[in-house]
Amino acid sequence: MKEYLKQVKERSPLIHNITNYVTVNDCANIILACGASPIMSDEKSEVEEITSICNGLNINIGTLNRRTIESMLLAGKRSNLLNHPVVLDPVGAGASALRTNTAKHLLDEIHFTVIRGNISEIKTLAGISAATQGVDANIADQITDDNLDHAILFAKAFSQKTGAVIVITGAIDIVCNDKQAYVIRNGHPMMSTITGTGCQLSALTTAYIAANPKDTLGAASAAVCAMGLAGEIAHERLTELDGNASYRTYIIDAIYNMTPDQLEKGANYELR
Repeated sequence: MKEYLKQVKERSPLIHNITNYVTVNDCANIILACGASPIMSDEKSEVEEITSICNGLNINIGTLNRRTIESMLLAGKRSNLLNHPVVLDPVGAGASALRTNTAKHLLDEIHFTVIRGNISEIKTLAGISAATQGVDANIADQITDDNLDHAILFAKAFSQKTGAVIVITGAIDIVCNDKQAYVIRNGHPMMSTITGTGCQLSALTTAYIAANPKDTLGAASAAVCAMGLAGEIAHERLTELDGNASYRTYIIDAIYNMTPDQLEKGANYELR
């Protein structure tokens, strides 16, 4: 895992983000913390120009509106032409027709390098009925040790269909292509008390895959391990006076201070 983080720090990729206004600042800071550089732009008159000078594109539909849908399509298609990696975070897919239809339209028009979401969002994109709960996975869909094998088979099949690395995050994370899956068990339950850890992870993943273009699966897995490990480290730092706001800041601090050796030692994963 450490080589992926080394490449991020050495190459410092510039990442274009079309993301939601709830977490835009956190996404920018997590990219800076890992050693990459962020740029935020969702104006359709400039997104093609902006994404052309970047090394990767992160598309997040968390606060979707019709103005930015066109920007997402323009930037995504330009990134495809330039062979830049593109990440899709289909926040809340299944919660409304607009979100669901937009996410599926983006999949039809853009080739995504990585698709990252919770299990309910990914099931929705795959055309499988999912029990959505706003922007969070419903407990009925959550991945457990009992249904893990089935979830891996589903994720591999969806990867084969889309040509993307699939990242499903939750208490147990799955990162896979159509042949191999990383099962990752880093993280802490308190991460669910913060708005935006998933959005931050999508931004972080874009930086990792942009810096490691020859191994998208490994780079995406390293990003998921890094985010989960940061959640563990941040929780250990909390005092009785700290709450979720401090925890959010400590996670970014943990990414900033994380060394390649620390990631190598702390990453908790198995291959399936």
